[in-house]
Amino acid sequence: MATWSNFNLQNSASPLMEQIIFFHDHTIIILIMITVLVGYLMINLLFNKFINRFLLEEQMIELIWTIIPSITLIFIALPSLRLLYLLDELNNPLITLKSIGHQWYWTYEYSDFNNVEFDSYMIHYNKSNLNNFRLLDVDNRVILPMNNQIRIMITATDVIHSWTVPSLGVKIDANPGRLNQTNLFINRPGIFFGQCSEICGANHSFMPIMIESISIKNFINWINNYS
Repeated sequence: MATWSNFNLQNSASPLMEQIIFFHDHTIIILIMITVLVGYLMINLLFNKFINRFLLEEQMIELIWTIIPSITLIFIALPSLRLLYLLDELNNPLITLKSIGHQWYWTYEYSDFNNVEFDSYMIHYNKSNLNNFRLLDVDNRVILPMNNQIRIMITATDVIHSWTVPSLGVKIDANPGRLNQTNLFINRPGIFFGQCSEICGANHSFMPIMIESISIKNFINWINNYS
């Protein structure tokens, strides 16, 4: 989860989030190069006293400042398209989790198992209990196995919500009357937090998401105990 004075992205817990971070760093480097070049040219123009009387008719400059930005955009667009296809790829999921957004809580259904369905509400923050996370803790966590492909199916019953877990690289809208899907692959155990990132009403900021990643053996035991 994000901590105080942290200006970087959260540590990734999935291969997709790693790819998102790589693309972010790649784009930032290109933006820094553009900013430095444009800044240097502007300062150079302000502080020199030379005048080019053919500048307004210089077709070579027109050609250069059209081609170079086009090439730069290609260097950004190609990795971006690759990442978009990676985010949409769904390859033999082990289990399916259905997430339903309400005002203002989430309902989760494990479609592959009988009678595994529960609501997830934010719990009241208790200063005396240091294990609670303010505005992030829930009464029923989403339990998922690590190192397995998981399909998330998302919808809503009332207004548009958004199921977002930054450290897993997942952000997908929950639209009433529509079923969206995405994939998830958690590569380490832990607890991962998210929130609804769509302005869905007065209590929009009070419907957090809490995912606990465990081994497949412990996940099977949890399913058996829940049933």
